[in-house]
Amino acid sequence: MKHSQRLIILAVAVTAMIGAGCAKKKVAAQAPPPPPQPAAVAPQTQPAPRAQVRTATSTPTPAPVAQQTTRMPNAETRARIDTLLARIEDAYFDYDQHNLRPDAIKALESDSGELRDILKDYPAYKLTIEGHCDERGSAEYNMALGQERADAAKSYLVQVGIPSAQLATVSYGKEKPACDEHDEACWQKNRRIHIVADSK
Repeated sequence: MKHSQRLIILAVAVTAMIGAGCAKKKVAAQAPPPPPQPAAVAPQTQPAPRAQVRTATSTPTPAPVAQQTTRMPNAETRARIDTLLARIEDAYFDYDQHNLRPDAIKALESDSGELRDILKDYPAYKLTIEGHCDERGSAEYNMALGQERADAAKSYLVQVGIPSAQLATVSYGKEKPACDEHDEACWQKNRRIHIVADSK
């Protein structure tokens, strides 16, 4: 009888120990959840720099750019341009031709570098290249030839560095002769291009 009681007590003790072991495991398994990650806080601090970047990049373009495209030269600068244009001689052409001769290139080359340097500061200021012809040929033919001569001169000046947008062209054909005689010496004076400043 005593032996059976000991066995029962031993069994109860073993069961209690096993139960205690399992209880410890359960407690360990129910460990508190880890603290929340600070990642939720980070987005709250990020918008401020983004707003600052937007403010910095959304600064409007300075007004001087718009003013620069419409700025016109003052009286002193206009006088300098007129002086340069007076020194740039008319470029002359052979009969029925619109190609620039060496003497025509030399005439256009004179002072065109300084003229280019002035005009780049005044993009709204324009020059007009007039094309002229002698009296021979029809009015229609000479209007087309005068335009080709003006275009040839413009092409050269653009190569020198004067912006194309600042060079207008017009043909007067034989309507505005520089000389009224009816001989080759006079006709040569009429086969020309002439550059004038914008009247605005």
